Amino acid sequence: MSVPENRPNTGDSSQQSSSTRAANGAVDKAMSAVNQASRNPVVAHLLRAAERFNDRMGNQFGAAITYFSFLSLIPVLMVSFAVAGYVLASHPTLLEDIFTRILNNVSDPTLASTLKSTINTAVQQRTTVGLVGLLIALYSGINWMGNLREAVRAQSRDVWERNPQDKEKIWVKYLRDFTALTGLIIALVVTLFITSVAGSAQTLIIRLLHLDALTWLKPAWHMIGLAISIFANYLLFFWIFWRLPRHRPRRKALIRGTLIAAVGFEVLKIIMTYTLPKLVSSPSGAAFGSVLGLMAFFYFFARLTLFCAAWIATAQYKDDPQMPGKSRN
Repeated sequence: MSVPENRPNTGDSSQQSSSTRAANGAVDKAMSAVNQASRNPVVAHLLRAAERFNDRMGNQFGAAITYFSFLSLIPVLMVSFAVAGYVLASHPTLLEDIFTRILNNVSDPTLASTLKSTINTAVQQRTTVGLVGLLIALYSGINWMGNLREAVRAQSRDVWERNPQDKEKIWVKYLRDFTALTGLIIALVVTLFITSVAGSAQTLIIRLLHLDALTWLKPAWHMIGLAISIFANYLLFFWIFWRLPRHRPRRKALIRGTLIAAVGFEVLKIIMTYTLPKLVSSPSGAAFGSVLGLMAFFYFFARLTLFCAAWIATAQYKDDPQMPGKSRN
């Protein structure tokens, strides 16, 4: 009885070797494409900015800024309640009208009584609530500005470690943060003023010229409004990237990085405008959707700001002069 010979399956081995070569070839092509793309100046700049952002704890700084941003809303609400209390105290008829609407629209008598008691307390203790809210808002705002300043400086300076001249007395630090916070508030008020005035003027001009009936011009009006909003964002981020670092950034890098931040911030506002109503449409979203949406907005704002600061710091342009001012790097 003859025993069959065990011959190697040359077909299977050749098929495996060809598939291995094909896989290695695909990997080599992918690596070659990645290397070629990384040699592109724009892609290389983005990779440098992303590496600096991650190495210098951009995500962690962003989370800290988000925390202090959300915490700062509490004293702002207290001040808002105090202002509302002063308005209601000077307009008794308005206060009675609110109480009447509560009684007519709230079916639960316990809830209606609680709301009336809360409003009465806000009116009676408006001065105390307002002063306490202002003090807490000032303290939390200065700490918020301190975190933003340290985060931007961490992305902007040449080395991760602090320089000896970065150390300053506590009162100098708080005074500097208070000054920076005041400047940021002024810049924010200016941007809001530009956006609101430009929007109102645009609406008035359209109405006076009877152009509102021309539907084909609506995209042009939207683009004009978008450009105005981006310009206002540009002023805000320009102040942040020019004033908060200890050294003066390069001019071309500052201009381009600020433009990226302004456009990105406008995209973020548009996304939040469309997604936030969907978050609060469900019963669970009505309770937590606005809070989660607000935290997400603060977090992405912080990440965008810090990434653009890293982008400005890692820019490499020929003949790019430094912005005027004393260099304190």
